[in-house]
Amino acid sequence: MKKSNKPKYRRILLKLSGEALGGASGVSISPEAVHDMAQQIGEVRELGVEIVVVIGGGNIFRGLAGSERGIERATGDYMGMLATIINSLALQDALEKLGVATRVQTAITMAQVAETFIRRRAVRHLEKGRVVIFGGGTGNPYFSTDTAAALRANEIGAEVILKATKVDGIYDSDPKKNPKAKRYLQITYLEALQKQLKVMDSTAFSLCMDNKMPIVVFDFFHPHNLKRVVLGEKVGTLVTA
Repeated sequence: MKKSNKPKYRRILLKLSGEALGGASGVSISPEAVHDMAQQIGEVRELGVEIVVVIGGGNIFRGLAGSERGIERATGDYMGMLATIINSLALQDALEKLGVATRVQTAITMAQVAETFIRRRAVRHLEKGRVVIFGGGTGNPYFSTDTAAALRANEIGAEVILKATKVDGIYDSDPKKNPKAKRYLQITYLEALQKQLKVMDSTAFSLCMDNKMPIVVFDFFHPHNLKRVVLGEKVGTLVTA
């Protein structure tokens, strides 16, 4: 059977972890890792798909970890949000070096560095073929970048959230610890909640469930996997109603 070159989705939100930018160590920013990411995103952009990206900041600073070490929780979360903006600029730089027009919008106002998040402007950028990267999480402490991804996906009318991980989907137990762990091809929101599968944190997950926003959890580090997901191939695990 001939593989289709017609994308399944017209507008996607790609959720990247900060650790992914850190390469093998998951710490700081690896130019090679960022370049590989940009290439995969550029490949999908060439298919005519509109792409928004939400990035975490765990490779630089994680608010929750900071609060465990004595930093006030809200302060730690703001520090984490600033880390996501550093990552957003690194990805923007890599994408523009590949000739992909990119805009960074932040939930925290910093006019010299990036645009402030305005939903209509973000949608306009997408319509003009630009990749839009959302930095700064939701702009509020106590919310994760997973929640920012769920929120922005619904706001800008994305058809799916693609959650990039180092694992090839959702398993019934940790595949690193249990060699007999079973991978799900498809699972409902309710099943994921009942089985306490760590897809996203509970706030983000309930936002997706309430608004019937499908989530695909897939291995981003396998070459061309992002393109394969967008073309509708059975990659990773689909969480749906």
